Amino acid sequence: MSDIKIRVVSNNQDVRTFIRFLWRIYDGNPAWVPPLLMDRRKLMDKKKNPFYKHADVEFYLAERDGTVVGRIAAIINHNHDKEHNERMGFWGFFECIDDQDVANALFDTAKKYVKEHGAQNFRGPVNPSVNDEIGLLIEGFDVSPTLMMTYNPPYYIKLVEKYGFVKIKDLYAYLLDQNEVYSDRFIRAHKLVQERHHIVLRNIDMKHFDEELQRVKYIYNSAWSKNWGAIPFTDEEMDALAADLKSILEPELILFAEKDGKPIGFALSLPDINMALKFNKKGYFLPGIYHLLTKKKLINTVRVIVLGVVPEHLNTGAGGALFFETAIRAKKLGYRYGEASWILEDNEKMVKSAEAMKGKITKRYRLYQMPL
Repeated sequence: MSDIKIRVVSNNQDVRTFIRFLWRIYDGNPAWVPPLLMDRRKLMDKKKNPFYKHADVEFYLAERDGTVVGRIAAIINHNHDKEHNERMGFWGFFECIDDQDVANALFDTAKKYVKEHGAQNFRGPVNPSVNDEIGLLIEGFDVSPTLMMTYNPPYYIKLVEKYGFVKIKDLYAYLLDQNEVYSDRFIRAHKLVQERHHIVLRNIDMKHFDEELQRVKYIYNSAWSKNWGAIPFTDEEMDALAADLKSILEPELILFAEKDGKPIGFALSLPDINMALKFNKKGYFLPGIYHLLTKKKLINTVRVIVLGVVPEHLNTGAGGALFFETAIRAKKLGYRYGEASWILEDNEKMVKSAEAMKGKITKRYRLYQMPL
Protein backbone atom coordinates (compact mmCIF):
# COMPACT_ATOMS: atom_id res chain seq x y z
CA MET A 1 0.00 0.00 0.00
CA SER A 2 1.32 3.43 -0.96
CA ASP A 3 1.96 5.95 1.79
CA ILE A 4 -0.77 8.48 2.57
CA LYS A 5 0.50 12.04 2.84
CA ILE A 6 -1.49 14.68 4.75
CA ARG A 7 -0.65 18.30 4.05
CA VAL A 8 -2.02 21.66 5.13
CA VAL A 9 -4.02 23.77 2.67
CA SER A 10 -1.63 26.69 2.33
CA ASN A 11 -2.42 28.67 -0.83
CA ASN A 12 -5.17 29.55 -3.31
CA GLN A 13 -4.42 26.54 -5.50
CA ASP A 14 -4.81 24.26 -2.48
CA VAL A 15 -8.16 25.88 -1.68
CA ARG A 16 -9.31 25.22 -5.23
CA THR A 17 -8.12 21.62 -5.00
CA PHE A 18 -9.88 21.22 -1.63
CA ILE A 19 -13.17 22.43 -3.11
CA ARG A 20 -12.86 20.65 -6.44
CA PHE A 21 -12.32 17.31 -4.70
CA LEU A 22 -16.09 17.27 -4.21
CA TRP A 23 -16.51 16.54 -7.91
CA ARG A 24 -14.37 13.39 -7.64
CA ILE A 25 -16.67 12.02 -4.94
CA TYR A 26 -20.07 13.11 -6.28
CA ASP A 27 -19.87 13.72 -10.02
CA GLY A 28 -22.61 11.62 -11.61
CA ASN A 29 -24.60 11.23 -8.39
CA PRO A 30 -28.13 12.40 -9.33
CA ALA A 31 -28.95 13.43 -5.75
CA TRP A 32 -25.90 15.68 -5.28
CA VAL A 33 -26.23 19.45 -5.71
CA PRO A 34 -22.94 21.04 -6.85
CA PRO A 35 -22.18 24.08 -4.68
CA LEU A 36 -21.30 27.48 -6.07
CA LEU A 37 -17.52 27.64 -6.03
CA MET A 38 -17.53 31.24 -4.83
CA ASP A 39 -19.71 30.29 -1.84
CA ARG A 40 -17.33 27.49 -0.84
CA ARG A 41 -14.34 29.85 -1.07
CA LYS A 42 -16.13 32.40 1.09
CA LEU A 43 -17.00 29.75 3.67
CA MET A 44 -13.32 28.78 3.95
CA ASP A 45 -11.88 32.29 3.83
CA LYS A 46 -10.22 32.97 7.19
CA LYS A 47 -10.02 36.70 6.47
CA LYS A 48 -13.55 37.31 5.18
CA ASN A 49 -15.69 34.81 7.09
CA PRO A 50 -16.38 36.36 10.52
CA PHE A 51 -16.64 32.91 12.11
CA TYR A 52 -12.86 32.61 12.08
CA LYS A 53 -12.50 35.68 14.30
CA HIS A 54 -13.44 33.47 17.26
CA ALA A 55 -12.18 30.13 15.95
CA ASP A 56 -8.96 28.37 15.03
CA VAL A 57 -9.06 26.11 11.99
CA GLU A 58 -6.75 24.16 9.75
CA PHE A 59 -7.72 22.59 6.44
CA TYR A 60 -5.97 19.43 5.23
CA LEU A 61 -5.65 17.41 2.04
CA ALA A 62 -4.81 13.70 1.89
CA GLU A 63 -2.74 12.48 -1.06
CA ARG A 64 -1.61 9.08 -2.28
CA ASP A 65 0.87 8.83 -5.16
CA GLY A 66 0.32 12.53 -5.87
CA THR A 67 -3.45 12.18 -6.16
CA VAL A 68 -5.87 13.81 -3.70
CA VAL A 69 -7.91 11.13 -1.95
CA GLY A 70 -9.50 13.03 0.95
CA ARG A 71 -9.90 16.27 2.89
CA ILE A 72 -10.86 17.47 6.35
CA ALA A 73 -10.86 20.53 8.64
CA ALA A 74 -9.91 20.67 12.32
CA ILE A 75 -11.80 23.37 14.23
CA ILE A 76 -11.64 24.98 17.66
CA ASN A 77 -14.69 27.19 18.22
CA HIS A 78 -13.87 29.41 21.21
CA ASN A 79 -17.44 30.75 21.38
CA HIS A 80 -18.72 27.19 21.76
CA ASP A 81 -16.39 26.58 24.69
CA LYS A 82 -17.48 29.82 26.35
CA GLU A 83 -21.16 29.10 25.82
CA HIS A 84 -21.09 25.49 27.02
CA ASN A 85 -18.18 25.64 29.47
CA GLU A 86 -16.33 22.79 27.79
CA ARG A 87 -13.28 22.18 25.65
CA MET A 88 -14.58 20.80 22.37
CA GLY A 89 -12.72 20.10 19.16
CA PHE A 90 -14.62 19.75 15.89
CA TRP A 91 -14.04 18.16 12.52
CA GLY A 92 -15.76 19.13 9.31
CA PHE A 93 -15.56 19.46 5.53
CA PHE A 94 -14.83 15.72 5.50
CA GLU A 95 -14.72 14.04 2.10
CA CYS A 96 -12.92 10.78 1.37
CA ILE A 97 -12.64 7.91 -1.05
CA ASP A 98 -13.95 4.59 0.26
CA ASP A 99 -10.73 3.70 2.07
CA GLN A 100 -10.52 3.32 5.85
CA ASP A 101 -6.77 4.00 5.89
CA VAL A 102 -7.28 7.39 4.26
CA ALA A 103 -10.16 8.25 6.60
CA ASN A 104 -8.09 7.21 9.63
CA ALA A 105 -5.17 9.38 8.53
CA LEU A 106 -7.48 12.38 8.11
CA PHE A 107 -9.17 11.90 11.48
CA ASP A 108 -5.81 11.32 13.18
CA THR A 109 -4.50 14.60 11.80
CA ALA A 110 -7.57 16.62 12.80
CA LYS A 111 -7.64 14.97 16.23
CA LYS A 112 -3.98 15.83 16.83
CA TYR A 113 -4.66 19.50 15.96
CA VAL A 114 -7.63 19.94 18.31
CA LYS A 115 -5.93 18.00 21.10
CA GLU A 116 -2.89 20.26 20.85
CA HIS A 117 -5.30 23.19 21.22
CA GLY A 118 -6.68 21.82 24.47
CA ALA A 119 -9.78 19.93 23.31
CA GLN A 120 -11.08 17.14 25.54
CA ASN A 121 -13.74 15.84 23.14
CA PHE A 122 -13.97 15.60 19.37
CA ARG A 123 -17.29 16.17 17.55
CA GLY A 124 -18.47 16.41 13.96
CA PRO A 125 -19.19 16.95 11.23
CA VAL A 126 -19.71 20.73 11.32
CA ASN A 127 -18.88 22.92 8.33
CA PRO A 128 -17.59 24.93 10.17
CA SER A 129 -20.13 25.49 12.99
CA VAL A 130 -23.59 24.62 14.26
CA ASN A 131 -24.83 27.80 12.55
CA ASP A 132 -23.72 26.48 9.16
CA GLU A 133 -24.04 23.00 7.64
CA ILE A 134 -23.86 20.16 10.14
CA GLY A 135 -24.43 16.44 10.45
CA LEU A 136 -23.61 13.29 8.51
CA LEU A 137 -26.46 12.05 6.36
CA ILE A 138 -27.42 8.54 7.57
CA GLU A 139 -30.82 8.11 5.84
CA GLY A 140 -32.29 9.60 2.66
CA PHE A 141 -29.45 9.19 0.18
CA ASP A 142 -31.76 9.14 -2.85
CA VAL A 143 -33.15 12.61 -2.05
CA SER A 144 -31.29 15.80 -2.92
CA PRO A 145 -30.34 18.04 0.00
CA THR A 146 -32.27 21.25 0.46
CA LEU A 147 -30.60 24.64 0.73
CA MET A 148 -27.78 24.73 3.32
CA MET A 149 -28.11 21.03 4.21
CA THR A 150 -25.41 18.39 3.86
CA TYR A 151 -25.09 15.36 1.63
CA ASN A 152 -22.64 12.44 1.63
CA PRO A 153 -22.29 8.87 0.32
CA PRO A 154 -23.59 6.02 2.51
CA TYR A 155 -20.10 4.58 3.04
CA TYR A 156 -19.09 7.63 5.12
CA ILE A 157 -21.05 6.08 8.01
CA LYS A 158 -18.69 3.09 7.99
CA LEU A 159 -15.57 5.29 7.76
CA VAL A 160 -16.68 7.42 10.71
CA GLU A 161 -17.89 4.64 12.98
CA LYS A 162 -14.98 2.29 12.34
CA TYR A 163 -12.65 5.07 13.43
CA GLY A 164 -14.38 5.02 16.80
CA PHE A 165 -16.87 7.87 16.71
CA VAL A 166 -20.25 7.23 18.35
CA LYS A 167 -23.57 8.96 18.02
CA ILE A 168 -24.08 12.05 20.17
CA LYS A 169 -27.26 13.45 18.54
CA ASP A 170 -29.53 12.86 15.53
CA LEU A 171 -31.17 15.60 13.48
CA TYR A 172 -34.36 15.17 11.47
CA ALA A 173 -35.62 16.64 8.22
CA TYR A 174 -39.43 16.54 7.98
CA LEU A 175 -41.16 16.85 4.63
CA LEU A 176 -44.59 18.48 4.73
CA ASP A 177 -47.05 18.22 1.84
CA GLN A 178 -49.49 21.12 1.49
CA ASN A 179 -52.16 18.66 0.36
CA GLU A 180 -52.00 16.96 3.77
CA VAL A 181 -51.39 19.89 6.13
CA TYR A 182 -54.76 21.56 6.27
CA SER A 183 -57.80 20.67 8.33
CA ASP A 184 -60.63 22.63 9.92
CA ARG A 185 -59.19 21.73 13.34
CA PHE A 186 -55.82 23.27 12.46
CA ILE A 187 -57.35 26.44 11.08
CA ARG A 188 -59.54 26.92 14.17
CA ALA A 189 -56.61 26.27 16.51
CA HIS A 190 -54.44 28.68 14.54
CA LYS A 191 -56.94 31.50 14.99
CA LEU A 192 -57.65 30.62 18.62
CA VAL A 193 -53.98 30.74 19.63
CA GLN A 194 -53.56 34.20 18.15
CA GLU A 195 -56.75 35.54 19.74
CA ARG A 196 -56.24 33.98 23.18
CA HIS A 197 -52.65 35.16 23.59
CA HIS A 198 -53.00 38.39 21.57
CA ILE A 199 -50.33 37.27 19.11
CA VAL A 200 -49.87 39.14 15.86
CA LEU A 201 -48.04 37.52 12.94
CA ARG A 202 -46.43 39.68 10.29
CA ASN A 203 -43.81 39.32 7.59
CA ILE A 204 -40.51 41.18 7.52
CA ASP A 205 -40.50 44.83 6.44
CA MET A 206 -37.81 44.98 3.76
CA LYS A 207 -37.87 48.79 3.80
CA HIS A 208 -36.51 48.66 7.35
CA PHE A 209 -34.29 45.62 6.87
CA ASP A 210 -31.51 46.69 9.25
CA GLU A 211 -33.95 47.34 12.08
CA GLU A 212 -35.69 44.03 11.44
CA LEU A 213 -32.34 42.27 11.52
CA GLN A 214 -31.74 43.57 15.04
CA ARG A 215 -35.03 41.95 16.09
CA VAL A 216 -33.93 38.69 14.47
CA LYS A 217 -30.65 38.76 16.41
CA TYR A 218 -32.47 39.29 19.69
CA ILE A 219 -34.98 36.50 19.12
CA TYR A 220 -32.48 34.02 17.70
CA ASN A 221 -29.89 34.41 20.41
CA SER A 222 -32.58 34.28 23.09
CA ALA A 223 -34.75 31.48 21.70
CA TRP A 224 -31.87 29.13 20.90
CA SER A 225 -29.71 29.94 23.92
CA LYS A 226 -30.67 26.73 25.77
CA ASN A 227 -30.74 24.40 22.76
CA TRP A 228 -28.25 21.56 22.67
CA GLY A 229 -25.02 22.70 21.01
CA ALA A 230 -26.37 26.14 20.13
CA ILE A 231 -23.97 29.06 19.72
CA PRO A 232 -25.15 32.68 19.51
CA PHE A 233 -24.45 34.47 16.26
CA THR A 234 -22.05 37.39 16.56
CA ASP A 235 -23.28 40.60 14.98
CA GLU A 236 -20.83 40.17 12.12
CA GLU A 237 -21.92 36.58 11.48
CA MET A 238 -25.59 37.52 11.39
CA ASP A 239 -24.91 40.48 9.09
CA ALA A 240 -22.88 38.30 6.73
CA LEU A 241 -25.57 35.61 6.60
CA ALA A 242 -28.28 38.18 5.97
CA ALA A 243 -26.27 39.71 3.14
CA ASP A 244 -25.79 36.29 1.53
CA LEU A 245 -29.48 35.35 1.76
CA LYS A 246 -31.11 38.71 1.03
CA SER A 247 -31.28 38.15 -2.74
CA ILE A 248 -33.38 34.96 -2.40
CA LEU A 249 -35.69 36.04 0.43
CA GLU A 250 -39.47 35.79 0.03
CA PRO A 251 -40.64 38.51 2.48
CA GLU A 252 -43.96 36.70 2.99
CA LEU A 253 -42.02 33.72 4.41
CA ILE A 254 -39.96 35.71 6.90
CA LEU A 255 -42.32 35.98 9.87
CA PHE A 256 -42.34 37.66 13.27
CA ALA A 257 -44.69 36.80 16.11
CA GLU A 258 -45.43 39.83 18.28
CA LYS A 259 -47.23 40.24 21.58
CA ASP A 260 -48.11 43.67 22.97
CA GLY A 261 -46.04 45.18 20.18
CA LYS A 262 -42.87 43.27 21.12
CA PRO A 263 -41.25 40.52 19.04
CA ILE A 264 -41.42 37.11 20.74
CA GLY A 265 -40.84 34.69 17.87
CA PHE A 266 -39.36 34.40 14.42
CA ALA A 267 -39.53 32.01 11.47
CA LEU A 268 -37.28 32.00 8.41
CA SER A 269 -38.13 29.93 5.36
CA LEU A 270 -36.42 30.11 1.99
CA PRO A 271 -37.17 28.71 -1.46
CA ASP A 272 -35.11 25.59 -2.02
CA ILE A 273 -32.86 27.00 -4.74
CA ASN A 274 -30.97 23.69 -4.76
CA MET A 275 -33.75 22.42 -7.02
CA ALA A 276 -32.39 24.79 -9.69
CA LEU A 277 -28.70 24.73 -8.76
CA LYS A 278 -28.48 20.95 -9.19
CA PHE A 279 -28.41 21.65 -12.94
CA ASN A 280 -25.31 23.85 -12.49
CA LYS A 281 -22.90 20.94 -12.90
CA LYS A 282 -19.61 22.85 -12.71
CA GLY A 283 -20.43 25.21 -9.85
CA TYR A 284 -19.65 28.45 -11.68
CA PHE A 285 -21.46 31.65 -10.68
CA LEU A 286 -22.92 32.94 -13.98
CA PRO A 287 -24.31 29.56 -15.08
CA GLY A 288 -25.71 29.26 -11.55
CA ILE A 289 -27.60 32.54 -11.98
CA TYR A 290 -28.84 31.33 -15.37
CA HIS A 291 -30.24 28.14 -13.88
CA LEU A 292 -31.84 30.03 -10.98
CA LEU A 293 -33.65 32.25 -13.47
CA THR A 294 -34.62 29.61 -16.00
CA LYS A 295 -35.46 26.79 -13.58
CA LYS A 296 -37.33 28.93 -11.06
CA LYS A 297 -40.63 27.26 -11.92
CA LEU A 298 -39.19 23.91 -10.83
CA ILE A 299 -38.79 25.13 -7.23
CA ASN A 300 -41.84 23.73 -5.44
CA THR A 301 -40.33 23.44 -1.95
CA VAL A 302 -39.36 25.83 0.82
CA ARG A 303 -37.00 24.98 3.64
CA VAL A 304 -38.07 26.06 7.12
CA ILE A 305 -34.60 26.96 8.38
CA VAL A 306 -35.27 28.79 11.63
CA LEU A 307 -38.30 28.84 13.90
CA GLY A 308 -38.18 29.81 17.53
CA VAL A 309 -39.86 31.65 20.39
CA VAL A 310 -38.17 33.44 23.29
CA PRO A 311 -38.24 31.31 26.48
CA GLU A 312 -40.79 33.36 28.45
CA HIS A 313 -43.41 32.89 25.70
CA LEU A 314 -42.83 29.24 24.78
CA ASN A 315 -46.22 28.17 26.16
CA THR A 316 -48.26 30.68 24.18
CA GLY A 317 -48.48 28.50 21.08
CA ALA A 318 -46.58 31.10 19.06
CA GLY A 319 -44.24 28.45 17.66
CA GLY A 320 -47.07 26.37 16.23
CA ALA A 321 -48.73 29.52 14.90
CA LEU A 322 -45.54 30.51 13.07
CA PHE A 323 -45.23 26.98 11.65
CA PHE A 324 -48.80 26.84 10.34
CA GLU A 325 -48.76 30.44 9.08
CA THR A 326 -45.63 29.60 7.10
CA ALA A 327 -47.50 26.71 5.47
CA ILE A 328 -50.47 28.94 4.62
CA ARG A 329 -48.28 31.58 3.00
CA ALA A 330 -46.11 29.08 1.16
CA LYS A 331 -49.22 27.53 -0.40
CA LYS A 332 -50.42 30.97 -1.57
CA LEU A 333 -47.03 31.52 -3.19
CA GLY A 334 -47.33 28.25 -5.10
CA TYR A 335 -45.05 25.99 -3.08
CA ARG A 336 -46.41 22.50 -2.49
CA TYR A 337 -43.77 21.14 -0.11
CA GLY A 338 -41.88 22.34 2.92
CA GLU A 339 -38.88 20.79 4.59
CA ALA A 340 -38.46 21.56 8.28
CA SER A 341 -34.79 20.98 8.91
CA TRP A 342 -32.97 20.40 10.96
CA ILE A 343 -34.88 19.42 14.10
CA LEU A 344 -33.13 17.84 17.08
CA GLU A 345 -34.44 14.34 17.78
CA ASP A 346 -35.31 15.33 21.38
CA ASN A 347 -36.91 18.70 20.55
CA GLU A 348 -40.37 17.50 21.58
CA LYS A 349 -42.25 20.70 20.73
CA MET A 350 -40.95 20.88 17.15
CA VAL A 351 -41.25 17.13 16.58
CA LYS A 352 -44.88 17.19 17.75
CA SER A 353 -45.64 20.23 15.58
CA ALA A 354 -44.13 18.60 12.50
CA GLU A 355 -45.96 15.33 13.11
CA ALA A 356 -49.24 17.10 13.83
CA MET A 357 -48.93 18.66 10.37
CA LYS A 358 -48.41 15.13 9.00
CA GLY A 359 -44.74 15.72 8.32
CA LYS A 360 -42.67 12.67 7.41
CA ILE A 361 -39.00 12.18 8.21
CA THR A 362 -37.28 11.87 4.83
CA LYS A 363 -33.68 12.42 5.97
CA ARG A 364 -31.73 11.81 9.16
CA TYR A 365 -28.41 13.33 10.04
CA ARG A 366 -26.04 12.37 12.84
CA LEU A 367 -23.43 14.15 14.91
CA TYR A 368 -20.64 11.98 16.27
CA GLN A 369 -18.26 12.39 19.16
CA MET A 370 -15.36 10.72 20.96
CA PRO A 371 -13.35 11.61 24.07
CA LEU A 372 -9.71 12.63 23.71
